[in-house]
Amino acid sequence: MGELKKLVEEGKIKFIELSEANPNTISRAHAVHPITALQIEYSLFTRDIEEEIIPVCRFVHIPSEIRNLELVPYSPTALGFFGGKQLWKVYLQIVHWDGKFTGQNLEQSKIFYTQIEALAKKHGCTPIQIALTWVLHQGDDVVPIPGTTKMKNLDENIGAVRVKLDIEYLKEISNAVPVNEVARVRIHGIFARVSYEFSDTPLPKDSK
Repeated sequence: MGELKKLVEEGKIKFIELSEANPNTISRAHAVHPITALQIEYSLFTRDIEEEIIPVCRFVHIPSEIRNLELVPYSPTALGFFGGKQLWKVYLQIVHWDGKFTGQNLEQSKIFYTQIEALAKKHGCTPIQIALTWVLHQGDDVVPIPGTTKMKNLDENIGAVRVKLDIEYLKEISNAVPVNEVARVRIHGIFARVSYEFSDTPLPKDSK
């Protein structure tokens, strides 16, 4: 962080952002230089960051600006799972490393999808749009970054901003995917090392 701070001071970079950082790393890094944003997984299927990560992000502030550290959720559509049943056969061969999509957890995830699909039909949108707009409604400091390789999917993603959620609609979505019933296993096996849950930056050598 010290070296990145120097780069900011020299005008070589404008901002410093983190990815998959745990609360301790965020706080320590922000003490050296303000962190502009945190990139981390967040979706209807991955909400563990609500316990510690989001509170920390909203506790630290950017000096001279009236805003918090911003949250930049990747995989806001649960790694594309909300794309629909037609994708699952191929898709599930790719994301076998994600614990939510293996064994019994996968069967539960399919049930959640079916419930979201029913809500989408009721409100005239798609499951992808519900997943995206739910993330968007988690705060003005939340900026999801869904990935896509097709124009039609990009159009669908953009359409999420036109979906209006009131309190009752949000409750419907939360009831369809209860936070306490979603599998908490996110990344397992050799991929676990890249998750904030299993990593922490070491203290500087000169620290006591």
